[in-house]
Amino acid sequence: MRKLLFLPILFIFLSCNIDRPEALKEGVWRAELQLTDTEVLPFNFEVTSRDALKIFNADEVIMVTDINYSNDSIVFKTPVFEGYIEAVVNEGMLEGSFIKESLDRVVPFSAEFGVKTRFDLDNETESVDATGNWETVFSPDSEDDKYIAKGIFKQDGSKVTGTFRTTTGDYRYLEGVMDGNTMKLSTFDGAHAFLFTAVVNDSTMNGVFYSGNHWEEPFTAKRNETYELPDANDLTFLNEGYDALEFTFPDASGKQVSLSDNRYKNKVVVVQVMGTWCPNCLDESKYYSEFYDNNAEKDIEFIALAFEYAKTEEKAFESIKRLKDDVGIDYPILLAQYGTSSKSKAQEKLPMLNHVLSYPTSIFIDKKGKVRKIHTGFNGPATGEKFAEFKTEFTGFIDALLEE
Repeated sequence: MRKLLFLPILFIFLSCNIDRPEALKEGVWRAELQLTDTEVLPFNFEVTSRDALKIFNADEVIMVTDINYSNDSIVFKTPVFEGYIEAVVNEGMLEGSFIKESLDRVVPFSAEFGVKTRFDLDNETESVDATGNWETVFSPDSEDDKYIAKGIFKQDGSKVTGTFRTTTGDYRYLEGVMDGNTMKLSTFDGAHAFLFTAVVNDSTMNGVFYSGNHWEEPFTAKRNETYELPDANDLTFLNEGYDALEFTFPDASGKQVSLSDNRYKNKVVVVQVMGTWCPNCLDESKYYSEFYDNNAEKDIEFIALAFEYAKTEEKAFESIKRLKDDVGIDYPILLAQYGTSSKSKAQEKLPMLNHVLSYPTSIFIDKKGKVRKIHTGFNGPATGEKFAEFKTEFTGFIDALLEE
């Protein structure tokens, strides 16, 4: 009788193990995204358990718990963003793709266990030091694509960290090396897949910026310790004849929400123009959500307008819910647009603005409903001093509006 009972139990145990494939090895892995025939974007991640791993970009650590196994395959997705890695486990290697379905983008992916370096060093000669500020121009020979930036880098030995700030936001946490006179920097966060390579001397650099396998552009830079970008408060403004912002967009329940609703009357309101796919918007949303929670007793409200590239309204609201749940956002996020993240289309939805230059853009409204300031872009935590300056400016301006 005991043997008869044992056999079904053994069968169930073996069946469960067939359906539950072997987990990834715990420890550090080196991943690569194949951007071109010759260029790869490397990053490191650490598997801490069957159901958790960490992705590293300089000081940023991204906790990943959305991991699914199926036979010999694994799928994992970073918080908030739509993009995911799908790969086959084969003899200590991963082979697969980084996929963003709404944009029909697929980038070849591979990873090797036990490799802790991000970039290999090919040149053993003493390297140039990139530490400092760099006045930068991307696509310098294209009138349509040209834009300015400020490179901010710190070098310790051959290791380089930092970011590029632009008028519309920063490129977040970049990490890499100075290999002789060649700088290599990368970041991967589930939305961004950025690689920068540049030849550097004491005063100039010439390089190429790769965004996934769908975009690349040249850039040039020169040392300039006093260089500053234009004031982010002067780039977006109301068109002549307007002094207020008006819109009506739906929330997840289908309710149409406007600034004329009772919730926003006689309140200071911050309107956040954003997208759930946008890493700078994620950084800003984390800060705004924390500020909102810590100042719940004050006469201030936040409301976000999401411009989504998801192909359907349902998918767009799924992305909004994921952002709200992952970050813990308690203020409303309305769906302003789906099917495209086009800034010109966004401006059509907000015709009182001279343009929508950046996701994110923040519009500050006083208690009387008048627009008092518009801040383009966001200097996130990867920018160091600029992030601290933004927080000081933000809290000071909000306090002044609350006191009126």
